[in-house]
Amino acid sequence: MAAPNPYDKYLENTISTASKEELTLMLYDGALKFCNQAIVALEGKDLAKASTLNMRVQNIIREFQLTLDMKYEISKNFSLLYDYIFRRLIDANITKDVTILQEVRGLLKELRDTWKEAMLLAKTQKR
Repeated sequence: MAAPNPYDKYLENTISTASKEELTLMLYDGALKFCNQAIVALEGKDLAKASTLNMRVQNIIREFQLTLDMKYEISKNFSLLYDYIFRRLIDANITKDVTILQEVRGLLKELRDTWKEAMLLAKTQKR
């Protein structure tokens, strides 16, 4: 039996103690990380790895879609944006087009940065 990896334990603790807002930020960070890795894999002609990484981003986007509270108008806008990103990821996976993944990366970065800013604003308003 292998010894437990301290990093895995740290990651497990980080996730289990994170707020909903922090978990959302972690998901955005993960989507960006996997998108960046997919771009590198595609540029390196490792199509299988690029596809697997692309699917990981798709799974995160699908999770965002499924957890939207549609009673808010902004959720409808996010739903449309997530749907667009999801379709672009599928297009990138089919065509093996790096420029599509770069577009998605830009959208994900904007969403992540906006979310992070909203978290900071919410914290300062609570004080």
